[in-house]
Parts: sequence; C-alpha cells; structure tokens
Amino acid sequence: MPQIPEKIHELTVGQLSARSGAAVSALHFYESKGLISSRRTSGNQRRYSRDALRRVAFVRAAQRVGIPLATIRDALAELPEERTPNREDWARLSQTWRKELDERIKQLGRLRDHLTDCIGCGCLSLETCVLSNPDDVFGERLTGSRLLAEKKES
Repeated sequence: MPQIPEKIHELTVGQLSARSGAAVSALHFYESKGLISSRRTSGNQRRYSRDALRRVAFVRAAQRVGIPLATIRDALAELPEERTPNREDWARLSQTWRKELDERIKQLGRLRDHLTDCIGCGCLSLETCVLSNPDDVFGERLTGSRLLAEKKES
C-alpha cells in the first residue's frame, strides 16, 4: 500500500483509490451520493482531504455487512460538522444496525428453508409460496403466484 507523506493534506482520486482499495469509479459514486466530498482545483481535478480515507473505510465496512448506502449517508450526516467517524460512532451505529441485520438474517433463513419448495415448482404456483406470498397472507383464499381479483358470482 503506497504511503502518503504527512505533509500532504489532500489526496488525488488515484491516491485515495490506492490507499482505500476502492475503485476510482466507486469513489466518484460515493461522492455523487454524498458519502465523501472533495474540492476542485483550478484545473477541475478532485482533491480529497486525508480524512476521506476513514470515511471510505467506514462506508466500505458498513456496505460489507449489508447496510444500504442511503442509511450510511444518513449516519454520516448526523456527525457534527461532517467530521470523520471514530470508534465510538461505529459502536453506536453498529448497535442500531444490528437489529436491522438480525431481522434480515431471520428473513433470509425463512427463505432458505422454503426455497426448495419453489425450485421444484418453477412457476411459483404453490399454495404457500414464500417468494410470491410471504408469510402466506393470501393462502387461505387464493393459490398461485398471481393474485387475481376475486369474481363475485351473480
């Protein structure tokens, strides 16, 4: 990993990419989503402050555990004066995100446990299809992968 001399306070997009491991296109995307910011030089080149490294690491760690970018952006926006997230910030946010992740894990477990039922069918027309009809909300009234309007008999 290339070292950046202490006297350099701003990084080019290439330097930030090399140090963070994020592709240049990912850094541009993060910037477009408000996750990191840069200033422009007189030649319209991006320059990132050194603390962008920590923000990128924060974003990538949160993404790896499945946190949506919008949620990450909202969390970063709550930091005072857009400061760089620290260990305490991560601990607080990860505690909040843990509940969301636990719920997703439960949902994925339910899908996994019922997935073979749907693979055998192919058309998702099982009476209790967990993919088309989660928690079998309509299983008592209708079957199939599409919910058609019930016809009233005259």
